[in-house]
Amino acid sequence: MDQHDARRAALKGVIERVTSWQETAPDDTVQDELDRGLAEAGVTLTQEQKDDVVQRISAGDAVDLDELNAASEAGGPA
Repeated sequence: MDQHDARRAALKGVIERVTSWQETAPDDTVQDELDRGLAEAGVTLTQEQKDDVVQRISAGDAVDLDELNAASEAGGPA
């Protein structure tokens, strides 16, 4: 597993964990849990990326992990 795959796997785990029990939670709770999961996984996202993920989770929309991972590695928004 290369670094790209490891990062994607970590992001997937965090997103799935937060999504599984946060879909009806307030955005600030989703943000807190996302931040906690990212810190535990050792993965960073920009604030813009985190805001987008929170909005998607809160709306029940899918998070495109490949797009998010690629943008994260490039340092740009998803």
